[in-house]
Amino acid sequence: HAYQAAKTLYLEQRDWIRHAPTCAEAKRRGGQVALRDDWDSVKLRIMEDLVRQKFSTDPLRQQLLDTGDAILIESNSWNDCFWGVCRDVGENHLGKILMKVRDACRA
Repeated sequence: HAYQAAKTLYLEQRDWIRHAPTCAEAKRRGGQVALRDDWDSVKLRIMEDLVRQKFSTDPLRQQLLDTGDAILIESNSWNDCFWGVCRDVGENHLGKILMKVRDACRA
């Protein structure tokens, strides 16, 4: 919800996304808002900040640490080759962010 809401600078649109009953609905709504002009240049930083917040406390922090040194891949079947990997193709930015956050949690 937070990532989708960050796509727009309009507070009423952010609130509309925040109140979506499911993550699928939040994603759908995120595709309908007025996209902020700088989105492509800030989306990686925003995702990293949100992932850091999400995994800042237990039990999620510990679950991330329990992955050890595993390479984390956001594998998907919906052709998201930016955040993940689909059919062995993709940049896996979400996996890279998770591993970066995991390393920071160890410190």
